This record gives sequence, C-alpha cells and structure tokens, in this order.
Amino acid sequence: MKKQDVFYDLLTPQGEQLGQTPWQSYPRPQFRREGWLNLNGHWDFAVSDSSEQPDSYDRQILVPFAPETLLSGLKLSDLEGKYLFYRTTFSVPEEAAGKRILLHFGAVDQYATVWINGTLVGEHEGGYQHFTFDITDHLVKENTLIVQAVDHMSSHRLPYGKQRRDRGGMWYTPTTGIWQTVWLEWVPEHHIRTFYAKPGKGYVDYFSDPDISGTLTLYDGVCALEVYLKNGHIRIPMVRPRYWCPEDPFLYRMVLKTDEDQVESYFAIRELSVREVDGVQRLCLNGKPYFFHGILDQGYWSDGGLTPADPSCYEWDIATMQSLGFNMLRKHIKVEPDEFYYACDRLGMIVFQDMVNNGDYNYLRDTVLPTFNLGKKRSDAKLQKDPWVKELFLRSMEQTVEQLQYHPCICCWTIYNEGWGQVDASGAYRRLKELDDSRFIDTASGWYSGCESDVVSEHIYFRPFRAGKTDKPLFLSEFGGYSYPVEGHCFHPAKAYGYRSYTDAEGYTRGLVELFEREVIANIPEGLCASVYTQVSDVEDEINGLVTFDRKVVKVEPDVMRALAARMVIPGEAEL
Repeated sequence: MKKQDVFYDLLTPQGEQLGQTPWQSYPRPQFRREGWLNLNGHWDFAVSDSSEQPDSYDRQILVPFAPETLLSGLKLSDLEGKYLFYRTTFSVPEEAAGKRILLHFGAVDQYATVWINGTLVGEHEGGYQHFTFDITDHLVKENTLIVQAVDHMSSHRLPYGKQRRDRGGMWYTPTTGIWQTVWLEWVPEHHIRTFYAKPGKGYVDYFSDPDISGTLTLYDGVCALEVYLKNGHIRIPMVRPRYWCPEDPFLYRMVLKTDEDQVESYFAIRELSVREVDGVQRLCLNGKPYFFHGILDQGYWSDGGLTPADPSCYEWDIATMQSLGFNMLRKHIKVEPDEFYYACDRLGMIVFQDMVNNGDYNYLRDTVLPTFNLGKKRSDAKLQKDPWVKELFLRSMEQTVEQLQYHPCICCWTIYNEGWGQVDASGAYRRLKELDDSRFIDTASGWYSGCESDVVSEHIYFRPFRAGKTDKPLFLSEFGGYSYPVEGHCFHPAKAYGYRSYTDAEGYTRGLVELFEREVIANIPEGLCASVYTQVSDVEDEINGLVTFDRKVVKVEPDVMRALAARMVIPGEAEL
C-alpha cells in the first residue's frame, strides 16, 4: 500500500462511549411533545444494484450514521447509484392508542422511499430536509419499517454540499442514506401543526393553525403569563423585552394547550439592522454596532461524518469556540439537525447559515479566478447550463428557511459560496428577502459581487486584506486556513491540506496572532464588520482546524485567542 493511501480511524470522545440507541435527545426542540419513540439503533441493512426489495439483509447498520462512517459499523464506499435498504421492527406504545402516528425522518440523502408492513407510505427527495408520513392506517401490533435510499450525487442537480465520490483536499467522503434521527410521534386527531412567535416593535405575535384555540402560557424566567389564543393568533405587548445576544442568550418559553393537545416551544427577541457610524456602514445587533467574530464550521466528525456521535458534540464545539473568543459560527454548506441550532440558541452562539449548493463546480471559474480577484463583476446569468439547477436550488433554499427560520441564533443567510452552483444571484436574493427580511443576506460569499446583497463579502487567503471604501457593510467571510497537523490525530497524514503550514504549536500560534492583528484588528476601524476564520476543526485532508478532527486536541491556547477577541471592538459595541 502506498503511503498516501493510509487512512486512520479516529474516534471522538463521545464516539468511544456510543450506546445501543444513539441520539436519545428529543429531535425537535422548538415543537416539543411528550409522546414520542426513538427508532435509532441497529437495523438490518442491504446494498443492491436493483430497486427491488432484497430477499435477505446480510448485515446491520447503526442508525442514524451513514454507512460510509466508522460509527455505522460498516465503513462502506462507492455507494453512489446503489440502492440501500434499511429494515427494523417496532411496536406502538399503549399510551398512543387511539391517536394518529407520525413517522419522522431528520434527513435521508438523497432519495428515500418508505414502506410500512409492505405498503408504500411515501417518498422524499433532498438530503437535508426533515420529512414526515402519517402511518396510522397501516399499523398492526408488530410493524416492519423498510427504507430504501439512493444517492445520485454526481448529477449535481440536488444540493450536495462538499460531498464528492472522489474525496480529497477540500472535498469530503460522501454521505448516503439515513443520517439523522428516525422517530415516531403520536398526536390527537385534531392536533397542533404550527406554533411560533414573531417579535415586532413593542409586541410579540403568537401563531398557530387558524382553527386552533387554546391556553398560551409564557415564561420570562421570573413569572408566567397565561392568555387565551383564539383562531390561531394573539398579539401581546412587550414593554421591557430582554434582548438575545451572545452575552445574554435569553430564551422565552411558551406552551400552547388545547382540549386535546399540548406543545412547548421557545423564542427570543433580537434585532438586526444596518446603520452608518462615522461614515461607515455597520452591522448592528439590537440597535448597536457589533463585531461578528466568526469561524467556519463545516460540521464533520472523524467517526460519524455529517453526524456526530451525540448532540453533546455540538455543545462541545460551541463551548470550545466560545472559550477561544468567537461569537459566531458560519455553518458552511450544510443544514444541521435542530439540536445544533437549539444549542446555539441557548448557549449564545450566533450562526451565519449557508444554503447548500447544487450545480456543477469548475476549478478555474470557482476557485482560481476568485483567488486572484479576477472577473468578480461578470454576469452570473448563464453560469449553469442545466435549467433545473436554479429551480431545485431555490426550492431547497425555501425549505431551509422554512425549517430554520425561528431559531434566533441565525443572523445571516449565505446564498452562494464562491460561485458554486451560482445563477441569477440577484433573483435568489429578492426571493429570500420575500421569505425573510429580518436577517442579513450574504448573496455571493467571496465571488461574483455584481449582484444584490446586504454586504460586501470577501474571501482572502493568498494576499493581504485591506478594507476599502464600500457602500455596504464589509464582511471578510473566509480567511486564514493555517495548517498544523498534530501527530496521532490526523485522518490522512500524507495529504495535509491548508493555506500555510506549521510544524510546531509555537510557530502556529505566532502565525495566528499576526494574521488576526493584520487582517482583522487593523481593518475594523476602516469598516470591517465581521470575519470568519477557516476553521473549527480539521476535516479529513484539511488540517487547518483550531481543533483536531477527533476533537481531542485544541491546538491553541484559549488565553491567547481571547486576548485577540477582546481587541475586536467597533464604535458602540462595548456598550452592549
């Protein structure tokens, strides 16, 4: 075996303690009910070239981990176009008798077909969205659930992110099939389907289904307010709101109870705006200029791929980045399970959320030219030849907003990254503004800038960054990417990928300090409003994380990074 072909199995601390039923936390924190059943665990599994259900299942897989991962128990490869079959059995608890039974999937990449007791109950397309089937009418005492999944990733029509069959460099091992929690929920015939809050100036609107009336109880941390919500809506004045921010991530709890159903949720009050300060356009949080000190978060783990061993892995990443002084994660080309955003909501970590790219990637057009700052004003009207690329991307964008829009931690949407799949970005911007005008929008992060956007967004890796005159807030949306491999914690030691390499911790730390002083701190007085360092953790060949891929080593001293963060202050921010 050649040296460059040697890969190492790396377990995270949580992966070393994995139980028989992973991911036991409630999967939907903003719409919580008491009655539910986790279906994760060991399922029968088979791989076939045919879409016909197999006669036998020759192995087992640990759901919800993709079969390419270490935690799945399989570590398979070359699954594109193969039909994956999952099978498990379950019984509905007695407490669910007389109720509707809903089968939920967090996410299945990319196409899913589902049978209950031999009857087709539904199909779903798209690898990052939740979906649900009502299976009540197909249930018996002992039930068999079969899921077929197939991934045609190389067609590039559906969003695929940074997955690639031929992984390497900045492209990673693909995810096929089930990769988020599978679970049952029982609800009454006339049940609550929606429940959310929308803060306004001096008030909060509370919404449910138009035919829902019931008791709404609000908790502000000190006392409870009980009111009657009628016909799906009520507006309540908010005299002294407590604003959410990283320094005080306060969440209001709320419970809606009808004669038959009860749902618990939460919301937060925070305001995002742009205003001129000393002749510079600034991003503001809760009315005051705020520097968004961010880090790129790709959401990959050494043992579970897109799926960490446990939701507590999110908390570890968030708390570790906060200990290094960061107040924002740029969630890069991935939509996470709800538990991630809930952790950010309650721990006070701002999220700049990317949409997931589809369409063809071109190395010259999408990497080389932007690296040398060439052609950034060219039109993007004809960048994609497949007419379905735009339509499918917009559909995915709308689904992403629908799924995530009530998480207060999300303060910015990124539509396109470096031109990947980009086409008619201004049209996508206008569509997104119609869907959600309460957040900042970075339309073209690091590339084609001749489009409508709320910010000027730059990626700078191989040349000095200097803030220039702009009519919009300036965002350094990627920079850095310094590589420092830690022996014994590298997935692919012979292929370390980064933008500047170091061999010792002292030199690496010194390089980081100089970089932040030069690229960020020096440019804040000149108008820089936000920055994103690349990245949270190493990912496969990429050895440019501040922590190792297995999350066992933090490569920098927290005191050093916090001291840098303390200097990232813009006019008015210190008053928050």
